[in-house]
Amino acid sequence: MAGSVLLVSLLLISCFEASCHGATLSSLQKTLIVTASPKKGQDLKAGEDIITVTWSFNTSFPARTDSAYKTVQVKLCYAPISQLDRAWRKTDDNLVKDKTCQHKIAAKPYSPSNNNFTWTVQRDVPTGTYFVRAYAYNSADEEVAYGQTTDTHKTTNLFQVEAISGRHVSLDIASICFSAFAVVSLFGFFFLEKRKTKNSQEK
Repeated sequence: MAGSVLLVSLLLISCFEASCHGATLSSLQKTLIVTASPKKGQDLKAGEDIITVTWSFNTSFPARTDSAYKTVQVKLCYAPISQLDRAWRKTDDNLVKDKTCQHKIAAKPYSPSNNNFTWTVQRDVPTGTYFVRAYAYNSADEEVAYGQTTDTHKTTNLFQVEAISGRHVSLDIASICFSAFAVVSLFGFFFLEKRKTKNSQEK
């Protein structure tokens, strides 16, 4: 009896761990073909420029390989050069722990072809080097396949995003004008005070 209870407990623990650990990228089939509009090395400005992403099922795989696919999520992902010394962007094969793809571009019902989406690079995207990845999910919302715009080592078809600096030309102009006005006012004040003092002494 004790042995049966122990066996059941071990099975429950194993199932719990499996559900907590989630899927790994290395276990997923790379069945999606993903392309994005930025050219290799292109610089995009956050809050201004757009990315058009297309994705489809790779028909070189057997028919019905995608029968369990229900939804697709497309994400903007950090390239290795933008992950160096940044633990909060660290790549992990376990997708629950993986921090590579933090910016969602689109979430759509799965369709094997004719998928595209145009996305304006969000204002909160930091400066860095990126690629695009798409995940296919099953009805249980589990990752079951993926595709990306770069190679396995994430060295090709990379592009850059330049973050918003937080400064605007109009604000810079206003600041310069205000500073100039303050300087002129200060000199004017001293001139008037000096003249007033001189007039008082002459009387």
